[in-house]
Amino acid sequence: MKAGDTIEPEIAEQISAVREFNRFYTARLGLLRRRHLDGEFSLTEARMLYEIGTHPQRTASALCGTLELDAGYISRLLAALTKRKLVRQAPSQADGREKLLSLTAVGEKAVARLNAQSTGQIEGLLAQVSPADRVALIGSLRRARAILDSHGKPAVRIVRLTAMREDAMAILEEYFEAVHVVQRDKPGDLRRLLKEPASGMWLAYQSNAVVGCVVLRQLRSIARAGECKRLYVKPASRGNGIADLLLDAQEDFARGQGTEWIYLDSYDDLKAAIALYERRGYERCARYNDNPQATLFMRKRIVP
Repeated sequence: MKAGDTIEPEIAEQISAVREFNRFYTARLGLLRRRHLDGEFSLTEARMLYEIGTHPQRTASALCGTLELDAGYISRLLAALTKRKLVRQAPSQADGREKLLSLTAVGEKAVARLNAQSTGQIEGLLAQVSPADRVALIGSLRRARAILDSHGKPAVRIVRLTAMREDAMAILEEYFEAVHVVQRDKPGDLRRLLKEPASGMWLAYQSNAVVGCVVLRQLRSIARAGECKRLYVKPASRGNGIADLLLDAQEDFARGQGTEWIYLDSYDDLKAAIALYERRGYERCARYNDNPQATLFMRKRIVP
């Protein structure tokens, strides 16, 4: 909206109410102070350390998406935190353009202090409120977040392919380059896969653009089993749960086809991917294929 444009009275009143609340809570929570919790970090630095500690091995791109901050600003802060020996940056084997972030031992101690200080601050605020009002307050906060979160980011659509598409091959090619895949699918391979009843490919869309993919192949060497392949989310879209949505769609389809087990292979350096699989219930197993790049094999039972 440009200066001088007319705002409807109801909208103007709502804007005023939000701004008034912003002024109240930024002062009440001490967010206007130069250093967060009167400690050694700015609020942005503290939040970055918290995110890295909570989600180790995430990338700077994912951090930008979560915090909704400029990549250049994030890069400068990461450089400063790394220089202070709080953050460790390691090259990503999946994407040479990215760095995997983790806390050093010094960083972990700093985050522990920040968590303790923040807990004490909020505990002090809640102690001034009656139990009934605390319940109402927390409910209101959750409702506010749900409303704003549902409108703040483009919705994610998961689509199962029924025919060959150029955008499907494009993201597969991006995945192949990022992970340095040797055995690569060609358009003909994808067409044949899409015709198999127990196989499939899923694409994740945001704002009508493909941002992720996953493939399920029928595993003919093992009865009632499939193989999860080509799980990939574009760096700028990571941190939004898209990989989980893709795997959910894949597993729901596999169950409907009577598949009992889903297998996958990976290699040891893909720490973030392995952590995702383990969180979703995959367990390590013996080698089941002849993929020359794979060093680690996992499987998950998807039916009771």
